[in-house]
Amino acid sequence: MTDYCLVEVIGVRVEMPSNQPIVLLKEIDGVRYLPIWLGSAEATAIAFVQQQVKPPRPLTHDLFKTVLDDFDIALESVYITKLEDGIFYAQLNFGDSKTISARPSDAIALALRSNSPIMASLTLMDEAGIEIPDQAEDEVERFKEFLDQINPEDFLA
Repeated sequence: MTDYCLVEVIGVRVEMPSNQPIVLLKEIDGVRYLPIWLGSAEATAIAFVQQQVKPPRPLTHDLFKTVLDDFDIALESVYITKLEDGIFYAQLNFGDSKTISARPSDAIALALRSNSPIMASLTLMDEAGIEIPDQAEDEVERFKEFLDQINPEDFLA
């Protein structure tokens, strides 16, 4: 879809001083990043799948993926669609043009478990995307190092 760009999940971190978790997405064929604030449960769900942590009992996103698999329903893609009044919106895209509205954090957690592409609206990227200049690339590297050292349990309240 030309109105959307493919993004990848860079990771999850806790933003200081607010102590609020964020997920950072990066445009695959571009230089913009999209930070999305989320809850600690969703941050944990995303961090678990990125670090390949298997909880002793399935998290809600694991359960939802199991239900989709058992009913032979494929999540084709996830679109991060808009930002309205400070709230991000997303949709889950299934076969036969069926879509379900979702919070971006839940959509991202499910997309990572399903190996489904995550797309961001170009309008949203224009509005809320952050371009990181070359001199700030070391900040991105420090962020990636931070992600390598953090444990998913760090997001639990």
